[in-house]
Amino acid sequence: MKTQDQMKMAAAKKAVQYIPDNAIIGVGTGSTVNFLIDELATIRDRIDGAVSSSEATTARLKAIGIPVYELNSVGDLEVYIDGADEINHHLHMIKGGGGALTREKIVAAASRQLVCIADEAKLVQKLGAFPLPVEVLPMARSLVARKLVKLGGHPEWRQDYVTDNGNIILDVHGLNIMAPVEMEETINHIPGVICCGLFARRHADVLLLGRADGTVQVLE
Repeated sequence: MKTQDQMKMAAAKKAVQYIPDNAIIGVGTGSTVNFLIDELATIRDRIDGAVSSSEATTARLKAIGIPVYELNSVGDLEVYIDGADEINHHLHMIKGGGGALTREKIVAAASRQLVCIADEAKLVQKLGAFPLPVEVLPMARSLVARKLVKLGGHPEWRQDYVTDNGNIILDVHGLNIMAPVEMEETINHIPGVICCGLFARRHADVLLLGRADGTVQVLE
């Protein structure tokens, strides 16, 4: 039986097969992506550069010698590789446990292919056991929280945390996410919400799932 880290590492190794030569790629944020960045170090000569979804990832990429570009200067990306906090069989995801959800969603929207790398514990029948992160303008915290309660959630302010964009995060517990696309749109339309961590409208195209038996399952 493989450990969770070994499962993450296996998925990250598999993801390298989805990277075209001489491309600028999108790179996400989180513990599984850190394994991917270790793999990128071994093939950096065939990567022209990256667009990063967080300051932490930018620092890691620069440390291994991969140039990091602003999305505004490169246009569309061939592939974006990132992890997930939860993902279902329709490849809808909850992301943002690490706080980078808005930039992750922007890079995902700019990418032709979104490859999710995860260990098998992240695959669920229904989204919502993992609290849904919502990035909010600080002045709207109470307003947004009240709206989220009306949707059936229990929002909790992520204390002492500020996003790379200067905003706060509400982690919403207890949501019954039966219709992820509709829930994503509803939350995103609340005034003061910058972005919610549901990736349903722009879901993953491919899931590389590290399994306890050492294999990597490919779901599309």
